[in-house]
Amino acid sequence: MIRHTFLLIYRHFLRFKGTFFINLVGLSTGLAGAIVIYLWVYDELHFDKFHEKDKQLFRVMENWHDGNGITTKPETPHQLAAALVAEMPEVEYATTVTPPAFFPKFTLTYNNQHLRATGKFAGKDFFKIFSFPLTQGNKNQVLTDKNALVISEAMAQRLFGTTKNVLGKTVEWETMGTKKTVVVAGIFKNIPPNSSEEFDFILSFEAFEQDIMHMGVNWDMPEPFNTYVVLKKGTNPELFNQKIADFLKTKSIKAQHRTLFLEPYSRHYLYSKYETGVPVPTRLEYVKLFSLIAVFILVIACINFMNLATARASRRLKEVGIQKTLGASRKILIFQYLGEAFFLASVSLVLAVVLVVWLLPAFNQITGKHLTFSFNGPLVLSLLGITLFTGLLAGSYPALYLSGFNPVAILKGKLHWSAGAAWARKGLVVFQFALSVVFIVAVLVVYKQMAYVQHKNLGYDKDQIITFEIEGKVEKSLEPFLNEIKKIPGVVNASSKLDKFIGGFNDSGVAPLVLEGKQVAADEIRVNYNLIETMGVPLVAGRTFTKAFSPNPDKKVVNQAFVEAFGLQEPIGKVLSGKNRKIEIVGVIKNFHYKSLHEAVRPLVFTLEPEAATTILVKIQAAQQQETLARLQQFYKTFNPGFVFDYQFLDTDYQAQYVAEQRVAALSQYFAGLAILISCLGLFGLASFTAERRRKEIGVRKVLGASEMHIIYLLSGEFSKLVLIAICIALPASYLIVKHWLTTFAYQINLSPWYFIGAGLLALVVAWLTVAAQAARAARINPVHCLKEE
Repeated sequence: MIRHTFLLIYRHFLRFKGTFFINLVGLSTGLAGAIVIYLWVYDELHFDKFHEKDKQLFRVMENWHDGNGITTKPETPHQLAAALVAEMPEVEYATTVTPPAFFPKFTLTYNNQHLRATGKFAGKDFFKIFSFPLTQGNKNQVLTDKNALVISEAMAQRLFGTTKNVLGKTVEWETMGTKKTVVVAGIFKNIPPNSSEEFDFILSFEAFEQDIMHMGVNWDMPEPFNTYVVLKKGTNPELFNQKIADFLKTKSIKAQHRTLFLEPYSRHYLYSKYETGVPVPTRLEYVKLFSLIAVFILVIACINFMNLATARASRRLKEVGIQKTLGASRKILIFQYLGEAFFLASVSLVLAVVLVVWLLPAFNQITGKHLTFSFNGPLVLSLLGITLFTGLLAGSYPALYLSGFNPVAILKGKLHWSAGAAWARKGLVVFQFALSVVFIVAVLVVYKQMAYVQHKNLGYDKDQIITFEIEGKVEKSLEPFLNEIKKIPGVVNASSKLDKFIGGFNDSGVAPLVLEGKQVAADEIRVNYNLIETMGVPLVAGRTFTKAFSPNPDKKVVNQAFVEAFGLQEPIGKVLSGKNRKIEIVGVIKNFHYKSLHEAVRPLVFTLEPEAATTILVKIQAAQQQETLARLQQFYKTFNPGFVFDYQFLDTDYQAQYVAEQRVAALSQYFAGLAILISCLGLFGLASFTAERRRKEIGVRKVLGASEMHIIYLLSGEFSKLVLIAICIALPASYLIVKHWLTTFAYQINLSPWYFIGAGLLALVVAWLTVAAQAARAARINPVHCLKEE
């Protein structure tokens, strides 16, 4: 019976080649889209989960309760890790680590070779906690020596040209004016691509604590360090959170407004933000969104199969009647029609896999991923599951529909067509195009928001500004270096600051400032002379930092948000008192967006600290960009021999804040195009079938004088109504969806009605073009060929 069933399937596909081709293209492209999204979703959900102790691994977070609510940050005191291990029996290991943004890139020197690299300081148990396997060295000992250096395999190749016999070699590192000689104690495998932590080497935190920063015990204020813990097996994290919530309060009377809790380490990739102490599923929202898109694309492809199968039922009625007369049960017919669907889904899967392998490199480039297509257990099961889902979804309705006809009525020609079947087909077409319209609206809104982000006035001039990190001789001769740079033709201005201007550490804020009973938490940026002028930030009142006034760390320049937060009428000269500090306002600047447009402008304090600089910013003339860059490179080579002039434009840092949104925008365009393509394929097939079924009607109408345009209007009118209904359903739904997405931005576009009208018109025009091609073909048929068949 199975052989006979496959023979019938083969003959049926040969008989209806057009329908088979449309279904094959629709299902294979739909499956390819779903598989690509599955690979992306799987990678997102498994980010940072490769650590052996993943279920026991946590990051310690701190809630700061101030007058503005709850601020949640990962910064904790440097001695917290040791205290938790000593006082909490539930903690197996704990380590203190400097966060990625704490240091600019280091300079590693070996045999007069200077290399830029990313590093961090970590406690001795770092490699016991995190699964970054060592190829050389013992994870229990590599960081016990204060002078130890543990490097990646790639870093070993860059430094020494090999990974063999490098243990014990001496390397010098330098950053932020600090220089130290260390010894290679171990080599770890290169960081996997599904890790949110990226670094080239690890140094001992003990050396940083004792020899570099000379830190003592400090529980009074949060420090910019991350604390990671591994709980012993069987420990309940929720109960442990209750136990450590007030841990800081037992250490300092000044920490009464601070509470601790644990965050699962592998969760922070998907929940990267906190609002009022609650984690916000930032990246998880995109995971859910694209999972839903994958399902919708598959559903649209399956709808084509269902529609075309039921529409062509009239061509298979005699086949069904004869089969039932000869004893075929309904179960056998259902098996046959489901077999057709599963066979088509299987063939489509093979083509989809070929498409995925072909498209994956381009997809990786768009998403910034390193996805690979390799057959493993989870992938094979997922592919089988997707194929089974597609086959069942596409074949269930046609199987039940076709197998339910009465054989006597079929053979006597007295079968009455069900209005419900026709309405079901129309409903499915409406559903398809409603989803397509939602996709179009989403693409338009995301594109407009990204254009708004790129062109919004940020309150400073980010164009033609290059940034590069301070290293080598520049660290000791910063002021002469800046003075010489300003003399270079084409340079407008130059200055420096601590960390990057955009996307940097920005000190994580200062202590709450108190004035006349008001308490406000403010961010702080440490800058050099001319930084405000170099960035083109307008001055509202007072003055900026100039050498005409003697430097004073208590004299600050603040932004308008700071003034508004305190309700100051005459801010210049006001003195604000904070914990162990005093601030005198000497200048007020306009608000500018030093963070992404996802966040509202916060109160900001500028502090003059030229010696704390790590990044140089140079404003150049647009008309002489290439010539000026060449001059800068030549000067840098002369002033700082042995070091590379590694610069980038400030625009790059700004765009980096919106990488996720830009990738969503790009992917949305492709998936919207895919949804529209599959929907149009189905509409094309239905239009072709309708024109074929109404050939005699068309012939009669043409004999009676109907024009070709009338015939086209007649055949297109029904489908136009369906698309218009889909538009009416889709526009309110799309408004709610894009409005929700825009709430993630503190500054957003206004939702113009034309975004929705344009999306509806585009869908309607595409539908007209699709149907009109078949309608025009039918209208040109010679009526003699249609009527002679009678």
